Amino acid sequence: MTIIPIDLPALRAQVRAMDYVRGTAAEMEQWREANAEACANLAIEGMDLTIEEHAMLAMFMEEGVPPSLVPQIILSLYGKGSTSTAPAPAPASARP
Repeated sequence: MTIIPIDLPALRAQVRAMDYVRGTAAEMEQWREANAEACANLAIEGMDLTIEEHAMLAMFMEEGVPPSLVPQIILSLYGKGSTSTAPAPAPASARP
């Protein structure tokens, strides 16, 4: 498996250009708690995230990206066979 380096500044710029409904402060706090628990569980299982992965997830939290969009964004940028340079989640105006 080829490991693709995470270009955090470029990823942040792409996330900021996206049209999505950002989380509220209360939602983001819940997401941080869930993320901390998930990371702890991964560590228990011996599957620690890299420093880059932790930084990427922290950036998603800082930008208020809903957790449901994170896999879509990552796969569109780094997924097998991906040629996309700009993730395209559903526009915020198309969601309830």
